[in-house]
Amino acid sequence: MSVGATGGLTTSPEQRAVTATVDIVVPVYNEERALPGCIHVLREFLRDQFPFDWTIVVADNASTDRTLEVAEALARDDESVRVRHLDRKGRGLALRETWRASTADVVVYMDVDLSTGLDALLPLVAPLVNGHSDVAIGSRLAPGARTVRGPKREFVSRCYNGLIRLSHGARFSDAQCGFKAARTDVVRPLLDHVEDDAWFFDTELLLLAEHNGLRVHEVPVDWVEDTDSRVDVTKTALDDIRGLIRVARAKAAGTARVPDLPRRPAPRAAHPDAVLGTPSGGRLWEILSFAVVGVVSTIANLVLYAVFRLWWPVLVANLVALVLTTLFNTEANRRFTFAGASTSRGKAHLQGLVVFGLYYAFTSAALLALHGFDPEPGRALELTVLFAASVLGTAGRFVLLRSWVFRNSPGKDEE
Repeated sequence: MSVGATGGLTTSPEQRAVTATVDIVVPVYNEERALPGCIHVLREFLRDQFPFDWTIVVADNASTDRTLEVAEALARDDESVRVRHLDRKGRGLALRETWRASTADVVVYMDVDLSTGLDALLPLVAPLVNGHSDVAIGSRLAPGARTVRGPKREFVSRCYNGLIRLSHGARFSDAQCGFKAARTDVVRPLLDHVEDDAWFFDTELLLLAEHNGLRVHEVPVDWVEDTDSRVDVTKTALDDIRGLIRVARAKAAGTARVPDLPRRPAPRAAHPDAVLGTPSGGRLWEILSFAVVGVVSTIANLVLYAVFRLWWPVLVANLVALVLTTLFNTEANRRFTFAGASTSRGKAHLQGLVVFGLYYAFTSAALLALHGFDPEPGRALELTVLFAASVLGTAGRFVLLRSWVFRNSPGKDEE
């Protein structure tokens, strides 16, 4: 099965079920006890319920017990099982090297404890085989998922995935479920840019996939916690936070772009007589949307400023209030007001910070002028001056956002 340059698969639907090949990788480290049961259950499931040509690959990454010996015995008994041994430890390393060497059309990985229900495997792989998606992940946090796990792991998982969404704007819900798949032609260029060799590998791969415009498919899964885990939760959490910072820097520097990925064509209507809309509603929509976002931001800014002034000096209170509301304002305008703009999220927020700096200087100058004229103005007068300065500053922000930050917005000259 081949993949076209536009990202769609070139075989017919009838051929795909026959010719699609899938490598299912099970990374292991000191799992001599769990490995035989895993392979037995997985092999029986694949033989009975999986419609594609498959191979199980046990990726042993520097086990110090009898795991490699057990894996090789399983491979000798069944030609559908292969073993790959690495001399260095690291789940990410095992997946990178095994996936990179694969000649299958789709590569999968699952944890040896089989915590994820196998009935999610076909929904995971199918959208990759038919070309609809590029990467697929099992999610314990998506609607419809069912999990059985302790409160500590539940809390840590939700906090970590919330941090990913907050810091990177990620759209996937569960970065670390040990149940993922990818089209091999797509994931191979990504692997060269994934630096982590351990548990952050999954998150980094997904962040790079989204950053490069790949389509990530989520499958809600049934998941049962296996308490016989090799994960050091505290160390892994700290490593993950460092990884999030590293990837954010790579995005800002432009090094997170992967040049050799297959690209999907732009969306187009299937009906020949379709009347197409545009991502942007024209100038009137931009003004109305910006006004709504601006009103909400201004009200939030005034409220936050009034609260912060109870403890902080005038300029500190203004700065903190503006930073918080500007983060919301820039993202809201990117998503709604200038929805057709081609500016990336990172670049938009970087330029938005420049606009914010000018806005902050203007509103701060207004407050300083007031305090120069009247050293102790009433709180109502102070808020009135801030409101007037915010209105004028908001008008200036609209001009800068429209003409500079989001200047590539289609339809921006339409009435």
